[in-house]
Amino acid sequence: MLTDKTNGLLEANMTSEGFSFWKNVIEPKIPDIWNRLSSSTKKYHKKLNGEVQTIEEHTYEMLYAFSKTMKMFRIKPKTQEADMMFLAITLHDTLKYGTNPVQALKKEHTMREHDRMIGDTVKANKKRFMEVLTESQVDHLEDITRTHAGIWSTDVGKNFMLDAMSPEALYVHTLDMLSTQGLLRSE
Repeated sequence: MLTDKTNGLLEANMTSEGFSFWKNVIEPKIPDIWNRLSSSTKKYHKKLNGEVQTIEEHTYEMLYAFSKTMKMFRIKPKTQEADMMFLAITLHDTLKYGTNPVQALKKEHTMREHDRMIGDTVKANKKRFMEVLTESQVDHLEDITRTHAGIWSTDVGKNFMLDAMSPEALYVHTLDMLSTQGLLRSE
């Protein structure tokens, strides 16, 4: 489960329906990987002290940066648009160690295809997500999670260009890459 700090940031920016959906429907199904390393190779996601961030620290950093810059997308807090983006950022690395909760805790290395896995999961649960998002927003959520790794995304192919991404997907990718290189900081 996420810490109160991260859940507090989500609750402050999401609709009550969106946050409730996160807490009661989605979060209980996610393997408890939040304290696992964001980079199993220890090459990326380094904190100022040189240690590698946990998945939660990395996710919080991205959520915080988005909460401070969401105006550039004309997204207001406590709207379905905000819910979609906060869910996309929160979900983007949740399957980094796989889908099996027991194996996820024991797995040594992260899974390259975690982007495909979370995109497929959103697609398979489209009707559930439509309890709080529109159909178009769920499709967008799937796209953002599926392509959040940009040119390294599992399904994009060799000729993939960043300009093929929606602005929101490109932004989540950019936040992810900035965090990978230790260029984001949060409060």
